[in-house]
Amino acid sequence: MTAPALVALAHGSRDPRSAATIRALAGLVADMRPDLRVEPAFLELASPSHVEVIDRLASEGVEEIVVVPLLLTRAYHAQVDVPAVVEAAVRRNPGLRVRASDVLGVQPTFIDVLDKRLRTALADARVRELDGLVLAAAGSSDTLANAAVARAARAWGARHHLPTIAAFASAAPPATGEAVRALRADGRRHIAMGSLFLAPGFLPDRAAELALEAGAVAVAAPLGVDEELVRTMLARYAVGAVDLVPIPA
Repeated sequence: MTAPALVALAHGSRDPRSAATIRALAGLVADMRPDLRVEPAFLELASPSHVEVIDRLASEGVEEIVVVPLLLTRAYHAQVDVPAVVEAAVRRNPGLRVRASDVLGVQPTFIDVLDKRLRTALADARVRELDGLVLAAAGSSDTLANAAVARAARAWGARHHLPTIAAFASAAPPATGEAVRALRADGRRHIAMGSLFLAPGFLPDRAAELALEAGAVAVAAPLGVDEELVRTMLARYAVGAVDLVPIPA
C-alpha cells in the first residue's frame, strides 16, 4: 500500500526567500523520508498554490494526501483556511482522500533552534553579553495564538535566566521596538531578538528593523530549515496518515 503524499502547506509571501525556505524544508523532509511523496504548496502569494499541487497529485493517481500546515499557532489560517483547502480539494477531486494534520505549533525543541539562530547572530554582531531577550512572532487577533508565543518567550527566558518579552509584528502589541525599549527602561542594555517565524519575509524584516532601531544589539534569523522542524512535520504527518486508515465496520 502506497503511503499518503505529504503536502507541506505554508502561508506564502511575495518575498522569494520565503518560498525558497519552504521548498528547502520540504526537500529536507524528502531526504529524511525518501519513501514519501513530499510537495510544498502555498495558501497565497507564492507558487505553487495548494490547488495546483493537490490537483496535480490527484491527476497522477495519488489517492490519499496529508496536508501538514506549516503554521506556528492555531490562529485564523489554521481554523478557517486549512479546512477550506481540504474541503475544496475533495470537492474538486471525487474519490481523493485528504486530511489536514495539526499545525506545527511551538514545540519545546524549537527553542533549541532559536538558540542556534541566536548564537549565529551574536557571533556576527560580536556580542558576548546579554541581559534581555525579545521573542518576535507574527501576531494575531486570536488571543490564544498570542498566548502560545508568550509561553514560548517565558520558556526561552527561563532557559537563559533572562527577562524576555514576547513581541509581535502585526495585530497585537507590543511591537518589537516597544519591547526593546521596555527592557532598556528597566536598565537592560544588551538585548537580542529571536525570530519565531518560519521563514524570512516582510514581517520578520520589519520586526528586526524596529528592534535594531530601538537599540537591540543582535537580531536572530527565522527558524528556517532545521531537522527539528522536519521531525515535527513528520510527526504531524504520521497522525494524519493514521486518520486516513479505514476503520472496519
